[in-house]
Amino acid sequence: MTSDKESGPKATQDFVREATDYPEVHPGRAPEGQRQAQTLVFLHGGNVGNWSWDPQVLAFGDFNILTLHLPAFGARFEETWDGLESAADDVAALIADEVSEGGVHLVGISLGGVIALHVAARHPELVDSVLVTGTPLTGASATARALNRMQLKLIGSEWYWRFQAGAYGMVDDERELFTEHGVKLKPENMRAIMDDLDPGALPKNLENYQGPVLALVGAKEPKLVQKSFVALREKLPQAITRVVPGMHHQWNIENPILFNSVLRKWISDGGLHQILVDPEAAKPSRTLEVPAGMSKAAEETEQGSAGKFPKKLDPRRLDPKKLDFKRKTTKQSETAQAPEETEK
Repeated sequence: MTSDKESGPKATQDFVREATDYPEVHPGRAPEGQRQAQTLVFLHGGNVGNWSWDPQVLAFGDFNILTLHLPAFGARFEETWDGLESAADDVAALIADEVSEGGVHLVGISLGGVIALHVAARHPELVDSVLVTGTPLTGASATARALNRMQLKLIGSEWYWRFQAGAYGMVDDERELFTEHGVKLKPENMRAIMDDLDPGALPKNLENYQGPVLALVGAKEPKLVQKSFVALREKLPQAITRVVPGMHHQWNIENPILFNSVLRKWISDGGLHQILVDPEAAKPSRTLEVPAGMSKAAEETEQGSAGKFPKKLDPRRLDPKKLDFKRKTTKQSETAQAPEETEK
């Protein structure tokens, strides 16, 4: 956070901070007539930091919010990845420390969704509801495994992350933060995460959790994610599975207005946003099976030319009061929006 003398547009431009500085704890205000605000816990994916939840932090000020740095990411990028169960226990420990009363609403994307389900399985008493999206649970194909391991040689390169940012539809400050964070990730940690996810990451004893679960997938995501729905429902018969039309993997950034609407409807009354489609009625596109947290490029290799990202409805920027992000001194070509892709 900046001090008073550092506040304002000029200070934001002059004072440089890194993508690893985004805070974990965001106190909220309790709605009128409610003694205490409920808690939302956001768990980020395997190639972004906790800053990626900023559009949700800005929209849910009536909740206490935790945006955790997962082990090996963000402020903890120097740490060694120690497995999914260890990461889940780490999340549970922070929840126990920060939440004095009631359970939390867990929200996870990609790797964060896998960890959210492990938290629910191992610490069900802490969880009131779960929403996961883009979360593969049943393993990756041999082709996907080979492609993703080939990309490990590139993760220290800025150009690689700038390319990925364009593929995800990120612009301006998002692109800078995504790149700044990505080059810090350690290949050995990413390889260890793949080793955990590739055989299938469905948690043991998931049936211990009896609360509500909503599992989503963007219609333009790899088909592997939707394949996981059957296995998830076998473990959790109460799980609801839906497809989000037109969306890619990182749709909390791609279309934050829609994501926030879907999430609020779910946590307010367990309801389903009208845009969500039953998987049986959806027509999945042919895509490469790419595990959580890995590159959009692998998917596009299989697809040829992916569909164009829908125009963003929310031209917001990251909140400078919560994060003083790095600004470029000159306008460079890489800050332009990613080239349009041919419609399928």
